[in-house]
Amino acid sequence: MAHSIIEYLKFIIKSSNQHGVHSPFVYNLVTKCFYQKTDDQSFKSFSQIKEQVINNKTFIKVTDFGAGSKVFKSKNREVAKIATVAGISNKKAKLLIRLIKYFKPENILEIGTSLGLGTAAIKIGNRDSEITTLEGCPETSKIAQELFKKNNFKKINIILGNFKETLPKVVKEQKFNLIYFDGNHNKKATLNYFNTCMQTITNNSVWIFDDIYWNKEMKSAWSEIKKHPKVKVTVNVFHWGIVFFRKEQEKEHFKIRL
Repeated sequence: MAHSIIEYLKFIIKSSNQHGVHSPFVYNLVTKCFYQKTDDQSFKSFSQIKEQVINNKTFIKVTDFGAGSKVFKSKNREVAKIATVAGISNKKAKLLIRLIKYFKPENILEIGTSLGLGTAAIKIGNRDSEITTLEGCPETSKIAQELFKKNNFKKINIILGNFKETLPKVVKEQKFNLIYFDGNHNKKATLNYFNTCMQTITNNSVWIFDDIYWNKEMKSAWSEIKKHPKVKVTVNVFHWGIVFFRKEQEKEHFKIRL
C-alpha cells in the first residue's frame, strides 16, 4: 500500500492535463475521450452486469499462473469477493468503455478474462467487436462464460490454458486493433506477452497495460516497453499504460491526470 501511495504522489507531481499536451493526437484523446463523461446507459449496463457477479456467493477453486494475489491467501475464493477485490473498478470500466467507443476497435484481444467484467466493459463499448480473451483458470472461465451467455454477448471466444501456450497460437497471423494486457503482474511475463504480440501490430493498434505501478517489476517492465523502437507514443494514466505505434508521430511519453 505504501509503495502505491508514494508512486501515485510522484505521478501527480509529474503529470499534466490537456494543457501540457502539444500532440494533436494525444490532445484529442484527452479532451474527447479521457475527460468526457461515460454515457449513463453504458455505465448502467455495466453496473447491472457487475451486480450479477457481486451477488454470486458461490466458492470456486482458483488456478493462478500469475504473480498471485495481494489479498487472497487461499485458492478457494468466493466469486463475489473476487469481483470486489480483483474485478475491474468502476473508474477503469468507465474509461475502458470510453476508449472502446472512441477508437471503435473491431478485433480485440484480452489477456486475462478473470470473471469477465473487463470483457463486458469492452463489449458494451462496441457490441459489434470480436473479442478473443485468454484465461488460465477453468473455474473463473466458467463464471465468465455464464455471464456472457446471460447478457447475450456474442462474438466472445474464451481460450483456456496457460498464456505461455495459448498466446503464441492466438497471435499467429492475426492483426488486433486493441489488446488489453491484464494477465500477469510480473516483469518477465509482461515483456514476454509484449514481444509475442508485436507481430500483430498495425499503425493504429492500441495496447493497454493494466497496473503498471503494481510493483517494482511492473514499473520496470513499463520502462522497457516505452523504449522499444516501434513504440511511438505512450500515455500513462497511472493505473494503465497505453501504447501507440503510429509511425507518423514523434516518440513522446505523456503522464495524464484523470
